[in-house]
Amino acid sequence: MSPIKAVRYPTPLKLRPRERRALLMVGDLAMQVCALIVALYIWAVADANREFSLDFILQTPVWFYLLPGTFLILISALYDQNRAADENETLKGLAFAAFIALTIYMAIYFYLPPRTMPRRGVFAFYAAALILTLVWRMIYIRVFTAPHFMRRVLLVGGGETGQILLHIIKDMFPSPFIMVGIIDDDPAKIHTTIEGWPVMGSSVEMHKIIEDLRVTDLIVAISGKMQSGMFQALLEAQEAGIEITRMPVAYEELLGRIPIRCLEADWILRNFVDQMRGNVYYDIAKRLVDIFGSLLFLIIVSPLIPFVYLAILIDTGFPVLYSQVRLGRGGQHYEILKFRTMVQNAEPDGQPRWAKENDSRATRVGAFLRKTHLDEIPQFVNVLRGEMSIVGPRAERPELVEWFEGQVPFYRARLLVKPGITGWAQVNQSYAATIDETIIKLEYDLYYIKKRSLWTDVMVILRTPAMIFGLRGR
Repeated sequence: MSPIKAVRYPTPLKLRPRERRALLMVGDLAMQVCALIVALYIWAVADANREFSLDFILQTPVWFYLLPGTFLILISALYDQNRAADENETLKGLAFAAFIALTIYMAIYFYLPPRTMPRRGVFAFYAAALILTLVWRMIYIRVFTAPHFMRRVLLVGGGETGQILLHIIKDMFPSPFIMVGIIDDDPAKIHTTIEGWPVMGSSVEMHKIIEDLRVTDLIVAISGKMQSGMFQALLEAQEAGIEITRMPVAYEELLGRIPIRCLEADWILRNFVDQMRGNVYYDIAKRLVDIFGSLLFLIIVSPLIPFVYLAILIDTGFPVLYSQVRLGRGGQHYEILKFRTMVQNAEPDGQPRWAKENDSRATRVGAFLRKTHLDEIPQFVNVLRGEMSIVGPRAERPELVEWFEGQVPFYRARLLVKPGITGWAQVNQSYAATIDETIIKLEYDLYYIKKRSLWTDVMVILRTPAMIFGLRGR
């Protein structure tokens, strides 16, 4: 087998996922700076007593220069590379940001005395930020998702693991990269097609296929024993500058999930148990965030609580609150608190049921509370008690956990951390109502447990308002 020659394709232009995120962040930040300059100029020229000058810029309150950060927070969900490449998702994300920004502006305009804050300046910033960010994001979609900037990928292994990835790629629009074909040492697969992609040859032909098709990346999806010829071909490819990624890693980068259908039995031990022993400082910091975050949230929403209480009381009477046994960290039982949203005796036979879209058991007020997640406000008391966290997997009932354990591999791994009011699965997927949806939700949960950090928690919290205002509850 001859060694692979240097790849002829201009690989520096082929953007990796992390490079795309960095490009998006730099572009967005540049647009916010431009919007800030526009806002300062409009604010200055709109006031007869001011002029746009260095003195005016230096005298502007410090909080005004924090506005770009607020807009970046509002569009944080658009740093997912799949959403960023989709025009519809981009428009929806920016529309949501504009709605929240308008709400902030209206609060400033109507509830604060005149001249308390620069109303024109705030409005000008958010308007300019929306327009400039929209222009930049459309440029990104038109230019940086074009084939010239996309990685060219060859899949190594067309078995069950490879087919899982191919099925995912086939359903993704727009495609995250150009899949050129498949390499497999099984003679029965060569010159066939799998999920619409051709099996182009074996490891013997790998170097020629890489050169002919200008491949930049190999994704290795071999779950069993690898033949020596394939191993040697992969080493030579890496030495020639080809980027090699294992299928589970590629799956995580593309979807923000763990591929539980192709994990080995000791995966939990290798990835979680040892990691949990070294997270003492994170656990302390997370507990402090939970306490102060819960107290702050309860103070902010306290004016709403009497209205929710009264609405439930008028609609269906007592009880207004209800408690239910859930499983916490390590399988410990605790009583979760929520506002009651369903009719009394909603499970007359005592058998737990999945919540459904437009569940007939929900009361009129309860349906609204579930859609807006206002029914979960009392859970912050559970957080203060230490039974839950603000961010974590969704709490489940013991009966459902026992049943899921027999249906879904690795399901009990969710109990390695405290359940949360919001979580990585909640902001990426609506409620699960089937086994397949439960598997996807578990994949999100395991991804969060593996990657959890204060930064991950902050990103989940920042994306939660989009879930609330999108009325995605059941």
